[in-house]
Amino acid sequence: MSWFESLILGLVQGLTEFLPVSSSAHLRLTAAFAGWEDPGAAFTAITQIGTETAVLIYFRKDIARIISAWFRSLTNKAMRSDHDAQMGWLVIIGSIPIGVLGVTLKDQIEGPFRDLRITATTLIVMGIILGVADRLAARDETGGKHRAARERKSLKDLSVKDGLIYGVCQAMALVPGVSRSGATISGGLLMGYTREAAARYSFLLAIPAVLASGAFELKDASEGGHVSWGPTVFATIIAFLVGYAVIAWFMKFITTKSFMPFVYYRILLGILIIVLVSMGALSPHAAESAG
Repeated sequence: MSWFESLILGLVQGLTEFLPVSSSAHLRLTAAFAGWEDPGAAFTAITQIGTETAVLIYFRKDIARIISAWFRSLTNKAMRSDHDAQMGWLVIIGSIPIGVLGVTLKDQIEGPFRDLRITATTLIVMGIILGVADRLAARDETGGKHRAARERKSLKDLSVKDGLIYGVCQAMALVPGVSRSGATISGGLLMGYTREAAARYSFLLAIPAVLASGAFELKDASEGGHVSWGPTVFATIIAFLVGYAVIAWFMKFITTKSFMPFVYYRILLGILIIVLVSMGALSPHAAESAG
């Protein structure tokens, strides 16, 4: 991997990690369209450490409060009813599905799941689901001709059941094209949460999964020696800087705007990939790594 490739891929990772468009799909597609080698699942996981560091810094007050309350709840029974302490447990519970599936499906994630036909399909299907979820949220917020607006749930309403459902949605993002934020935000909206609550829990829930995945890939890469460390570290730094700016913008955007621009983008991109593959202009295995 060249330094120029790492710059572009780092920018793509930072720009797309927190938007409901799938960063793994865009890294894969960027390599395919540019004629580069597939950066691979290891590169994706390691650069996600950069974007997740941006989450840790942006939400540092929330995270510090949750961790503090969670630890105190271990010895203080009165603290177990505290919302922040409960959030700590809910993040742990919600991380179980992706942890289990990430280990059991590792070979598929790094192999068959990277087929561009699968990527295109998931871009379209998850785009439609996000669109439906967004429309339902908009209907609740504005009401309608024959019904009043309905109050949506906040994170204080989060239950163990909802936390697990969020976790299953997050696990779907193991397939390129699904999008971690897209899947979890869609799940949250369909369960009746506000856009802001769904996005905030999505970001918090991703922290254990992404850091664990990155650490796992770092260990494998160190032992296998199959990662270009200089360019990968450079891409991770770029992803962190860009990712932080995107989080700040996205959290403001969703308070007043719809997710529909992302829905249209996902569907159009998915259709474009299918057309290019069908015409033979793009191989479904374009830019795949030989290793």
